[in-house]
Amino acid sequence: MRKKPNLAARMEKCASLLVAAPEAPRGRWLEEYGYGGLHVELGCGKGRFTVETAKAAPDIFIIALEKSADAMITALERAVSEELQNIRFINAPVENLDAFFAPGEVSRIYINFCDPWPANRHAKRRLTGRCFLELYIQALRPGGELHFKTDNLPLFEFSLREFNRAGFALREISNELHKNGPAGVMTDYELKFYNLGVPIHRCVAVRV
Repeated sequence: MRKKPNLAARMEKCASLLVAAPEAPRGRWLEEYGYGGLHVELGCGKGRFTVETAKAAPDIFIIALEKSADAMITALERAVSEELQNIRFINAPVENLDAFFAPGEVSRIYINFCDPWPANRHAKRRLTGRCFLELYIQALRPGGELHFKTDNLPLFEFSLREFNRAGFALREISNELHKNGPAGVMTDYELKFYNLGVPIHRCVAVRV
């Protein structure tokens, strides 16, 4: 990720949407912010999906985790420019998820176009691998959903196997999500690949 100019100053201007101490509201996010459901996006990148999803569901509180401040600043600035109040951002890696959310607190998790880590020796780093799935199972309420999208077919097939092994119920499995035209909110990355005709794979995994 290329370093963004004036990053510290730009982050300061967006401080109202950046959670400085995300451990503090653990277990009471909805009580503190007053929304009807809590969704978490893992790796928001430039934030197109985050912002458009928040606009479409104003009664849902969305928290975006992104470990790279250089990537997240664009998402923060987008949310600030739209004057959205139902979004907050956390500058931290996914490994810290259980420090931020109490068991059963989250109703939906989004994972969009994560790094596929194609080498077998790197399988533990994939966000849909079993080590990470244990974190998601803890954070999700019973019946909570994990929405996953990728353009990488081997990663998608790996993820379906991992979801099954972890006890998730799978639905809405698609290997050509946009075959009949745009479906749902796209990320910046997804929009680029849609315009190139690259197939997008998607599924919903339900915690049972």
